Amino acid sequence: MVDTDRDSASAAVAPEPRATGYSWYVLSVLVVVYILNFIDRQIISILAVDIKAHLQLTDGDMGFLGGAAFAVFYALFGIPLGRLADNWSRVKLLSIGLALWSAMTALSGFARNQFTLTAARMGVGIGEATASPTAYSLISDYFPKRQKATALAIYSSGLYLGGGGSLFIGASIVQAWNAAYPGGGPMGLVGWQAAFLAVGIPGLLVALWVATLKEPVRGAMDGVASPSSPQVSAAPFREFARDLSTIVPPFTLIGAAQRGASALAINLGFAVAIAAFAWWMIALTGNLPQWSAVGLGYYAVFSWACTLRARDPATFRLIWGTPAFICTTLGYGLVSLAAYALAFWSAPYAEIVLGLPKQELAFVLGANGAISGFIGVIIGGRIADALRAKDPAGRILMIIFGVVAPIVPIWIGYTTPDPLLFYTMNFLAGMFGAAALGAAAATTQDLVLPRMRGTATAAFFLGTTLVGLSFGPYMVGQISDLAGTVVDGKPVGDLRTGILSLIAVAPIALALLIYAYRAVPEAEATIEERAGV
Repeated sequence: MVDTDRDSASAAVAPEPRATGYSWYVLSVLVVVYILNFIDRQIISILAVDIKAHLQLTDGDMGFLGGAAFAVFYALFGIPLGRLADNWSRVKLLSIGLALWSAMTALSGFARNQFTLTAARMGVGIGEATASPTAYSLISDYFPKRQKATALAIYSSGLYLGGGGSLFIGASIVQAWNAAYPGGGPMGLVGWQAAFLAVGIPGLLVALWVATLKEPVRGAMDGVASPSSPQVSAAPFREFARDLSTIVPPFTLIGAAQRGASALAINLGFAVAIAAFAWWMIALTGNLPQWSAVGLGYYAVFSWACTLRARDPATFRLIWGTPAFICTTLGYGLVSLAAYALAFWSAPYAEIVLGLPKQELAFVLGANGAISGFIGVIIGGRIADALRAKDPAGRILMIIFGVVAPIVPIWIGYTTPDPLLFYTMNFLAGMFGAAALGAAAATTQDLVLPRMRGTATAAFFLGTTLVGLSFGPYMVGQISDLAGTVVDGKPVGDLRTGILSLIAVAPIALALLIYAYRAVPEAEATIEERAGV
């Protein structure tokens, strides 16, 4: 006879899953990967003035290279790669992705014009799309729910350490290379090109280190462990190819036609509408690459969402069909819009408007970005976990803080002529904005089932990239060009006006997050019911 009372008692006193020493080791490796991720992504900021002069580009062009050229492909490939992370070995996928984006960063050093640099930045975006879906999913399976925001915040610190370090590293390499080779070095490479090569190559070695990590059991920390095999799907690459076809025109039309005439009509209607909008914006701004990329990105995401609804309705309902998820993602996406814009333009602003030497501002802004971001994301993650323990929607309060708190520092910092005050306010704005990241990431992870976490991460990063990164750097650059003037036949932008325009997005973000605060508790409480489990 089975003693059900004893079994129930044993289950009741079963120890809560705990993070092990190996869990923290894996997290430390993932932080190193994320540092490299953002060095390769953000180094273009400190090189912007040199690239702009060498390739004869405008502020709007540089905003595109620092934003949508990378972000659209990062976001789009994050969708099928997020699904692959749910269906295949996350460790193998991350090591392959790291090798790819490191190689493409190095190839950026051979760019000779805007087109070739754009192509390399697209490649970096595709490779880096493997990073966060795999890392978020691994962290969720190495750490229990009560430590999740803290662990994700520690991982996210790599964003600020890498972004800050990229400024100092880039400036140092440019200065040393140009001093050694005033007229160009081997193969005619100048300082900014050498910087791309120098930061890209080490990532190939780190990729080998990543490949040695162990694949954890999915869902073990949540008490719903999947089969021990890391390969959840019997044919992960067949599903990856199928998912990839849902975002690449004209295959998107074929997929829509297979779902029926009405699905094809809806897809074509959206394609026409987004093309008309892109054409109108191109005519208005004169920037063909930016709006072509954005139009492609939003059409592809729409096609993917429609396909997901047909193929995996449970995942669709918990992501696209959950207003709490959407509002949290978009609300934080607007926080990231300001953060990415400042991360890209603060160094060029200080160099052009305040006249600060590249080496000094790179060192100070680099340290500023690394320290402020690290402090903000770690403390923000801990506070978010504490708020979550008292209130099911408590983490949303930390995201709201990340919207409101940076406004005053941005206004003061980018209107003062005093370098010290500029540096101080830039530090505060970065720290306050960073406090929101761990809370937003953890909230979206808690709104889906364990098997959906890679896909949920990809959807979350659609907000931070197609909203934040695609538009933040570009918006500042475009407004700078529009508000600027012409000197000796050359356009001179008004970066101060461009950066201050970021404050205008705060009311929209605040409205989205207030709604999310009200909707999150019920959404989290009804996950299994709404998924049909």
